[in-house]
Amino acid sequence: MRSNLPKVIHPVGGRPMVCAVIDACLEAGCRRIVVVVGYMQELVREAVEPMRSTAQAQGATIEFAVQGQQLGTGHAVMCAAGAFEGESASAGNDVFVLCGDGPLIRSETLRTILGVHRSAGAAVTLATSVVEDPSGYGRITRDASGRFTGIVEQKNATPEQLRIREINPSYYVFDAAALFSLLKKVKRNGLTGEYYITDAPEHALAGGLRVEVVRAVPPEDVFSINTPEDLARVDGVYRSRGVRAGR
Repeated sequence: MRSNLPKVIHPVGGRPMVCAVIDACLEAGCRRIVVVVGYMQELVREAVEPMRSTAQAQGATIEFAVQGQQLGTGHAVMCAAGAFEGESASAGNDVFVLCGDGPLIRSETLRTILGVHRSAGAAVTLATSVVEDPSGYGRITRDASGRFTGIVEQKNATPEQLRIREINPSYYVFDAAALFSLLKKVKRNGLTGEYYITDAPEHALAGGLRVEVVRAVPPEDVFSINTPEDLARVDGVYRSRGVRAGR
């Protein structure tokens, strides 16, 4: 990004991009939002603070959890375990796990995957997308019958897996009790030293839990933001939707 600032506070639509993710969660009916912060967390907290009044007006709350070390996505979610002690004490409480740097997320996509999750009685539901250029994304692996078998991060993918165009844009719904139980089984990746949230669905399958996969994310919503040029492109897409800048 040619910047030392946390990616999630770079502006999209006139506001820090994480605000667009919070908007989608609120519009989808979320009543508790926990933002995991770490690197330069003061700036992220400051960026999110104005959203708290918006959330309160909708009967929702925004809280923070701290990730002291940057040890991957699975570790980030584990750092929020304390905030979900009540929800994870018994089955039947759903939680989205989303990335703060995905401002093109749509509330209708979240409602779609939540509906599938609940109607199927799943422990884990994830949304996928099929894109022309899957570079940078985890690939969805399936068996010969087309059944989901796992997610392979690009760094760990074989040449054959790199050709897969169905990708993981990181939209998940978990049963809260299952989520934190599954994360205890996730091991550090041997290549990166990180704990991947993407390993959790595979552990769920191995444990006989139901995993649903929905091709619910439109390809036009899947843009990595890794450079200022990427940021400008996403900002243009976001504004083209008619979202009022800085709302």
